[in-house]
Amino acid sequence: MTPAAGPGSQPSRIDRWLWNTRFFRSRALATSAVRGGHVRVNGERVKASRIVKVGDVVRVVRGPHEVTCTVTHLPARRGSAPEAQACYDETEQSKAAGQRRALALRLDRASHPRPAGRPDKRDRRLLRERQRRRD
Repeated sequence: MTPAAGPGSQPSRIDRWLWNTRFFRSRALATSAVRGGHVRVNGERVKASRIVKVGDVVRVVRGPHEVTCTVTHLPARRGSAPEAQACYDETEQSKAAGQRRALALRLDRASHPRPAGRPDKRDRRLLRERQRRRD
């Protein structure tokens, strides 16, 4: 049994597809991201009610993370993570950017060792400042 339906399946709204494929924790978060312009389908800003078809290119921006993928399946339900990942193919550029981001984060964390104990007021201020610069 396949986890996701094939090309002849029921049409799906973009907010529901994003939730089913686990880009967002809730459908409300997916809807607000679409409304806020953080989701584009085939290069254009869309409404939450936009119907997604197999072959559409979806770009999702969540903070510093950006994922560009092609829709391969329209899931009938929200399943497990492997089922969700089977519903789209991430582009090579998107994968490479994610790997670069992960490497930069690892290097940043390695360059700032963790304090031995609980941070004091000064340490917390420095941590907040570093977080602001990273965003």
